[in-house]
Amino acid sequence: MELNRRTVLTATAFTAAAAVFPIPNIARAAAPFAQPKLPFGEGDLAPVISAKTVGLHYGKHHKAYFDKLNTLSTGTKYADMDLEAIVVESAKSDADADKKIFNNAAQAWNHVAYWDQFVPGGPNRPQGEVATTINETFGDYDGFIKRAVDISDTVFGTGWVWLTRDDAGKLALIGYEDGKNPIAVGRPAYLGIDIWEHAYYVDYENRKPEHIRAVLDKLVNWRSVEERMAA
Repeated sequence: MELNRRTVLTATAFTAAAAVFPIPNIARAAAPFAQPKLPFGEGDLAPVISAKTVGLHYGKHHKAYFDKLNTLSTGTKYADMDLEAIVVESAKSDADADKKIFNNAAQAWNHVAYWDQFVPGGPNRPQGEVATTINETFGDYDGFIKRAVDISDTVFGTGWVWLTRDDAGKLALIGYEDGKNPIAVGRPAYLGIDIWEHAYYVDYENRKPEHIRAVLDKLVNWRSVEERMAA
C-alpha cells in the first residue's frame, strides 16, 4: 500500500481543542507495523539527495526503526496502538523500555512524514495564505531557509528541525534532538528536516547548512505541506 499526499500526516493538537490531523493509513494499523513504500524512485531527489543516500536512508535506517519497533512492541500495550498513539503515549514514560519504543516509533513516524513531503510534482514554494503566513513570520522564503539553518545549530548532535507551532499557536521552526518531534508534545508537524548525519553526509560530508538550504530550496512539495496545515 503506497503512501499518497491525501493521507499525509497526523498530530495531536497543541490546543485544548485537541484537533486530530489525518495520518497515513499504513501507519494506523497495529503491529506488525509496515514501512510504507517510497512515493518516488530512489533517484528522483538527485542531485539534492542522491539515490545512494535515499537507498541507505530509507532502505537501512528507516527500515530498521520499523523492524526494531515490531520487536520491542510485541507483547506490550503498544502492540495494539497505531503509530501516532505509540509516539504520544510512550513519550509520557521515563521507563527505559518505553524510551526505546518511543525512539523507534518516533523515528518511524518522522520518516513517513519526511519522505511524503518530497513527492515530486508540486510547487517548491508556498502559495496563497501559506505563503503569506511564511512571509509574515520569517520575512520571506529566504528568511525561512536562514531560520531553519540557524535553528539546526541549536540542536546538539542528531535531530530534526520541524515547522510547527509554538506555545502561543504561532508558526515556528523548532529544533528537536534525536527522534523527538512535535506530536510528542501535542503540536502539529508540518514539515521536517532530518539533520541526522545519515540524511546528508554521503552527499554533503560535514556541510549540513548546505544540505538544509538545498532541500528547502529545491525539494519540498509545498502542496503536501499546505495540506497538512489545512487539516
